[in-house]
Amino acid sequence: MRLTALMSMAAKVVVPRNYRYGTNRPWTVSAQRRNPAGKQRRKVFVDQIPDEEWSVFKGDTVEILAGKDKGKQGKVVQVFRKRNWVILEGLNTHYRYIGKSGDYRGTYIASEAPLLLSEISIIDPTDRKPTEVEWRFTEEGEKVRVSLRTGRIIPKPPVQRRDGIIPEQWKDGPKDTSTEDVLRKTYMPSLKTLQEEVMEAMGIQEDRRHRTSYWY
Repeated sequence: MRLTALMSMAAKVVVPRNYRYGTNRPWTVSAQRRNPAGKQRRKVFVDQIPDEEWSVFKGDTVEILAGKDKGKQGKVVQVFRKRNWVILEGLNTHYRYIGKSGDYRGTYIASEAPLLLSEISIIDPTDRKPTEVEWRFTEEGEKVRVSLRTGRIIPKPPVQRRDGIIPEQWKDGPKDTSTEDVLRKTYMPSLKTLQEEVMEAMGIQEDRRHRTSYWY
């Protein structure tokens, strides 16, 4: 079995049957504190949306349809498909204290609360207004999102890596290794020993050979 397959199996998280998903990763301490062993929390019924029908992605601009920030537009910074949640940057925030102790009241911070998928709508980039979308196929066979109001294609946002780099928009700098240099074959395999390769490179002729030995 390949090492990558073993690593992927080790990285796969197995959650209990009645695990209640939240905004924390299942393997973090916060998630384990909210789902202690032997305790069953109230089950939340979620109408699961198949991956091929999911239409909101990280980086999309959406508008809030309900709640205290109704009518405001923001950028999706996190998606929770297990709960049909999305988190918008700087919107639908709530304030709380963290790090409380005996004589210290804690630090007052603001954090974004998740919104249901039914409480937001994707923004059509042509007129900056909310619209419903559906998946269609182009003549080339590419699957795209299409606005039902204008019929325009809404492209998926570019995937951003953890270090903030977007591979499609990256431009090589003067110190970056070019693709040609990476793919160039610079090593030629040989059955010669290191000493024989050095002697060949330096032009040293040696006709003597080691006596054959046998290991039993």
